[in-house]
Amino acid sequence: MSTQSTQNKQSEKEAIILLNMGGPNNLLEVELFLKNMFSDPNILTMKSSLLRKFVGTMITFFRTESSQEIYRQIGGKSPIVGYTEKLVSALQNALPEVYIDYVMRYTPPFAPEVIERLKEKKIEKIFLIPLYPQYSTTTTKSSLEDFEEAFRASGLDAVLLEKKHFYELPRYNDAVIERVAEGLEGDKSEEYHLIFSAHGLPQKIIDAGDPYQRHVERHVELLKTKLLEKGLHFKQVSLAYQSKVGPLKWLEPSLETMLDHTRNENVLIYPIAFTIDNSETEYELVIEYKEIAEELGFKKYKVAPCVNDHPFFVEALVELYKKMKMS
Repeated sequence: MSTQSTQNKQSEKEAIILLNMGGPNNLLEVELFLKNMFSDPNILTMKSSLLRKFVGTMITFFRTESSQEIYRQIGGKSPIVGYTEKLVSALQNALPEVYIDYVMRYTPPFAPEVIERLKEKKIEKIFLIPLYPQYSTTTTKSSLEDFEEAFRASGLDAVLLEKKHFYELPRYNDAVIERVAEGLEGDKSEEYHLIFSAHGLPQKIIDAGDPYQRHVERHVELLKTKLLEKGLHFKQVSLAYQSKVGPLKWLEPSLETMLDHTRNENVLIYPIAFTIDNSETEYELVIEYKEIAEELGFKKYKVAPCVNDHPFFVEALVELYKKMKMS
């Protein structure tokens, strides 16, 4: 490569855009969040758009009030935006030469708004990193398609590079292990059953070819090895799935079933499918499932935090960016 072309390549204005599902920034946004989620063909997979719109409207209507009550109990909003902004700030400090921003799928900031900022900054290369460790059509594919559609409509002349999963990254898994250890709050790992809790999916989505379950299972095996390397010897390590709704068959075992089979023990939950804490972790796991555990007579029930802006996760994202840049 010539000196001139090397200089041109180095002078390219680059951006890393982190993608996530989002969450209400206030109680008024709860309806918007539900409406956008249940308008997504990757979530409601029926072929008829009219049927999807009808079903989505009904779900939004019946779930808005109860969902608002959930967010009231965790501060009146989803914690996901605040944690994401901290991660963006930490990553920006680590890569001052690269513009860092984030896009949410169902709540602001939406892709068109962020793309306008990229146009203003004359960004020439965009690295898209969905913040989902494992790939799923319901999360990764949905977020990438959303950004790509807005990108095409914007007329921005830039190169897009995408990463579709990163559960195998060693430094990311170091961050996970650190959070698991943190969740013990000084207790001995030998006294606990560790349950990796993944967000569930309808079985029909997996049967249609979604690799999510395989990725989650592989991730658990990687983490089991790393736990032993770090001297964390749990009584048992299991995988379960949370958040089932509706009558369809979902991935099993459910977290509730797993807890029922683990009575009168100490249990630590780690939300393996999330990088950023949200209502599914801070409400569903911390509050709802804790009540179930107490009813079942657990001695101790603890939930480890997501990696959020852990320094090792920031390092993993820097490493990921550099690998994408070289590809």
